[in-house]
Amino acid sequence: MNARGAARGLSLHAVIWLIGAFVVVPLIYAVISGFKSTGELTTNPFGLPERWKAGNYAGILGDGMFWRQIANSAGIAIGTTLCTVAVAAMAAFVLARYAFRGRELFYTLFTIGLMFPFAVAVLPLFLMLRNFDLLDNPLGVILPQAAFGLPMTIIILRGFFRTIPAEIEEAAIVDGCGKFRFFWKILLPMARPALGTVSVLAIVTSWNNFFLPLLVFNDPKWQTIPVGVQQFQGQYSTDYALVLAYIVLAMVPALAFYAVAERQLIGGLTAGATKG
Repeated sequence: MNARGAARGLSLHAVIWLIGAFVVVPLIYAVISGFKSTGELTTNPFGLPERWKAGNYAGILGDGMFWRQIANSAGIAIGTTLCTVAVAAMAAFVLARYAFRGRELFYTLFTIGLMFPFAVAVLPLFLMLRNFDLLDNPLGVILPQAAFGLPMTIIILRGFFRTIPAEIEEAAIVDGCGKFRFFWKILLPMARPALGTVSVLAIVTSWNNFFLPLLVFNDPKWQTIPVGVQQFQGQYSTDYALVLAYIVLAMVPALAFYAVAERQLIGGLTAGATKG
């Protein structure tokens, strides 16, 4: 039995290392390739550079448009997260703590939203944004992203809110605490793990969104980093080393954020599963 358990543990570790290699090896390859010239990348695709060319990275870091795209992506991600979490928290509070006719129907409608593909809404969404003069406007990306992020956020927060004992709310009401004050002063602080989790998910989803910013922004000054990568790749399609350097630098903010937020994300999901 012990031998079987040890073999199972080794197999699990082998699978984890294999998956990690599939993720890490291409990233290391891209980083090293960014220090090569395109000619050397063609003749020596897998070896170390004969002469490390830092100019690829330095040139991109010195480009103001690159930093503008980073700032645009960060601003839109923060705005999307604030809208999504604020609206979803209030909706989840009502759906979790109030009993009224049609509550489960409303909740079912939100869950159906998970099955609604974004591609189906492209044309009507574009027409609506044009009618409201939201093209080339950050709100034209923030508001739709928040709307599409509501179903998952409400589902996560509702499940967490329902685990908080009703006795806490009853005691707060006896002490003169109103519904909104209970929500703001007691419920939200207790739900910090869940709020952190949905915030991380909203930021990552917004940061990686390519199609919606491409649809809304025609002015280059509003381009986000995923659109910038696509535009840069088209502009320097023959300079593979420079493109790889740009892709690596574009990934750094997302990787850094995930490294910081990983514990919060896993902790929030674990807390929700434990309380459930």
